[in-house]
Amino acid sequence: MMEFTFEESAWEQALKMLRPGDVLPAARALILMEEMSDEEAEEALLALEEQGITLDITDLPMDSGSGEAALRLRQEQQMVKSGNLLAGLDENDPLGLYLQELSNIPVAGDAQALAEQYAAGNEDVLQTLTNLCLSRVVETACGYTGRGILLLDLIQEGSLGLWQGILRYTGGDFDSHIDWWIRQYLAKAALMQARSSGIGEKMKTALEDFRDMDQQLLGELGRNPTLEEIAEAIHITPEEAAVVAEMLTQAKLRQQTVLSREPKEETPDDNQAVEDTAYFQARQRVLDMLSTLSEQEAKLLTLRFGLDGGLPKTAQQAGEILGLTAEEAVNMEAAALSKLRK
Repeated sequence: MMEFTFEESAWEQALKMLRPGDVLPAARALILMEEMSDEEAEEALLALEEQGITLDITDLPMDSGSGEAALRLRQEQQMVKSGNLLAGLDENDPLGLYLQELSNIPVAGDAQALAEQYAAGNEDVLQTLTNLCLSRVVETACGYTGRGILLLDLIQEGSLGLWQGILRYTGGDFDSHIDWWIRQYLAKAALMQARSSGIGEKMKTALEDFRDMDQQLLGELGRNPTLEEIAEAIHITPEEAAVVAEMLTQAKLRQQTVLSREPKEETPDDNQAVEDTAYFQARQRVLDMLSTLSEQEAKLLTLRFGLDGGLPKTAQQAGEILGLTAEEAVNMEAAALSKLRK
C-alpha cells in the first residue's frame, strides 16, 4: 500500500507553535496567508478564534480607502474624533438611523449577572444582555476607523463577535470575555480588508527588499549598514525599517525553534548561515543605536516598536508605562528619532 505524506503549510507550522492566550501580529498572519484563497483565509482565522489566539492589528498600516468610499471613511474618522457620531449625517443615513435606533433601546441591568444567568440556562435574559452590550460594540468599533472599513460594517462585525462571545460564555469576568470577542472580530475584518488591499504582498516585498539590501550594503560598505542606510536605499522611513528588522529577527528565531525540534541534516542550504547571521545583526544594530539615547528615550522606542520582542504599543500605551502623557510620548519619540538620524 502506498503511503502519502503532506508537508505542512507555513500557516499550520505557525499555528502549532501558538497556545491559547498567545498573540499573533496581523502582519505576520497576512504573509502566512498570502497563498490562501479568501475562503481558506477565513478558515485560518476561525482556527485562531477556536484556539483563543488574539489577532493584533497594531502593526498594520492605516488604510484611508479609495474612490467614493474614501470621502465617507474620512468623514467617519472626523465624526469619531469629534465625539459626535451623528454630525453631518443625512437624516436617512443608515449609520445615523442605526445609532438613533440604538439610543432608543431601553437598557438596564447588570451584564455580569445576566451573563451568568444565561450561562446557567436562562435564555430569557439573552435579548436584554445583548441590548446591554450593543453600545460597547459601537464604542469599540470606533477605535477601528481608519482601517478602510465603513463604521456600520465595523459595528456589524463587532456585533457578530458580541453574539459569539455571549454564546460561548461559561463563567468568569464577562466584560473581559466579551471585549476579547468583539475586538477579535473587528481585527479579523481589518485584516481581511488589508489583505484585499494587497498589504500582505507589500509587507513581504519590504521584508525581501530589506534582506537583500542588507546584504548588498554589507558587501559595498565592508561593514554592517545602519537601519537608516537601509531605509534610505529601499525608500522607507527608519521607523518602518526598525519594524521590518524586528520582524526578520523574530522570523528567524521562530524558524530556529522549529528546526531545533527536528534531526539535523547537512545540506547545501547550510551555506545560508552567513545570510542568516545578518538577520540577527539587524537586531544588534537596533540595540547599538538605542544605546546612544537616554534610558527613557530608549525604553520609549522599544515599547513603541516592540523591539524587545513584544507587541508595538501606541504612544498612549507607552506613555502610561513611562508616566508620560500621549503628547509627551509623541514629542519624546520625535526627538529620539531625530537624534538617531543625526
